[in-house]
Amino acid sequence: MTMKAVVHDKFGDPREVLQIRNVSVPEPRRGEVLVRMLASPINPSDLMSVAGNYSIVPKLPATPGFEGVGIVEQGRGILGKFMVGKKVAVLNRERGNWSEKTVTSAKQVIPIPRLMPEDQAAMSFVNPVTAYVLVRDVLKVPSGAWLVQTAGNSALGKMIIRLGMNFEFKTLSIIRRQEDIEKLKFLGAHEVIVFDIERDRPEMLIEKIRSVTGGGMKYGLDPIGGELGSALIRTLGEQGRMVLYGTLSGEDVHFSSRILMEAGARIEGFWLGKYMQQLGLFKKLSLIKKTSKLILDGTLSTDDTVEFPLDQIHEAVRASVQQGYNKKIILRIADS
Repeated sequence: MTMKAVVHDKFGDPREVLQIRNVSVPEPRRGEVLVRMLASPINPSDLMSVAGNYSIVPKLPATPGFEGVGIVEQGRGILGKFMVGKKVAVLNRERGNWSEKTVTSAKQVIPIPRLMPEDQAAMSFVNPVTAYVLVRDVLKVPSGAWLVQTAGNSALGKMIIRLGMNFEFKTLSIIRRQEDIEKLKFLGAHEVIVFDIERDRPEMLIEKIRSVTGGGMKYGLDPIGGELGSALIRTLGEQGRMVLYGTLSGEDVHFSSRILMEAGARIEGFWLGKYMQQLGLFKKLSLIKKTSKLILDGTLSTDDTVEFPLDQIHEAVRASVQQGYNKKIILRIADS
């Protein structure tokens, strides 16, 4: 039997190297499940993987798509058989989810709440869990404190803002476009700074952050790196902590070690895959239960989604990388 799948034979610009092909339906091995895919988002990590710039380098030819939602059609092993017939969130680092059917470990599929919409279920892991863990488990931002973040108008950035409203800490979001200020304020952002690294001086951003936070940044998040991430590091205050969780600019951060020495500050990295590997089964289930509840109440949901059929992968990718396009792209693979 064959199926449609998105495939790339070489690394490069996703708009150029991705193809739709008919490939063989994979067979699950012991401990694995075969999933009929319903939907899968296009995340920055997916596109970086296609370009060959991500920490996980797939064996070519490869199918992208780290997360999604589907229905388990076949399972091998005790857990695999238990999952048959269930609608699940699908985590897939090996075969990818941008295909009509896929195979992954039975431990990498998570039954979703009956009331969760499919588009939210497709995105129920990477961004929601990252946002929650960064705020509640890594930084442990206390009530009343300021959290400074770049990419404040991204899907994950908006989740951070809503978590601030939920857990009563204040958010200062850094964005590039003036027209997005009111949208973020409406969500609950306490302060928004418009800054373009190609146009504005880093000193201007540093002064504004210090003015808002009352002297220096205590808690910070940056998925961009490069000059913007470097400028944010320079605002670290006494005992400040900053987490780097992405490299969207493709550039390294640069800073003087004295920034950390004089303030007793700390910079650390975060990668969700590594974090989850360190958790036991019960802690994973508890975490998913917490984030699922926050998705259902809107705190960790993703607004402004647009669906493209699998056949329109090139149009979907072009929309996802279009500057100023704030909608989250979902590949609609099949109806449930």
